[in-house]
Amino acid sequence: MRVNTQSVNFTADRKLIDFIQRRMDKLDKYYDKVLTSDVFLKVENTSEKENKIFEARIRVPGDSFVVKKMCKSFEEGADSAVSSLERQLIKRKQKIRPHL
Repeated sequence: MRVNTQSVNFTADRKLIDFIQRRMDKLDKYYDKVLTSDVFLKVENTSEKENKIFEARIRVPGDSFVVKKMCKSFEEGADSAVSSLERQLIKRKQKIRPHL
């Protein structure tokens, strides 16, 4: 799956982008009809430790899913967002599968 990663107000290093790509590739295992996936990385200017925002948008035929997580690191945000997207994709696949 091709993941379009955009970092807002900072430059993301190659290791972070590769990490996000590997995590998002795991979603193909749950639903293979993903059309596009976009990831937005943002840093809020606050004094709190949880100032990293990880937002993922996935488009599938007839629907799209958006997950937004605020965590201490982008890696933690990617893990929690991908697990949330896994649940949504599994639920979507079960809805469209004909019941026997």
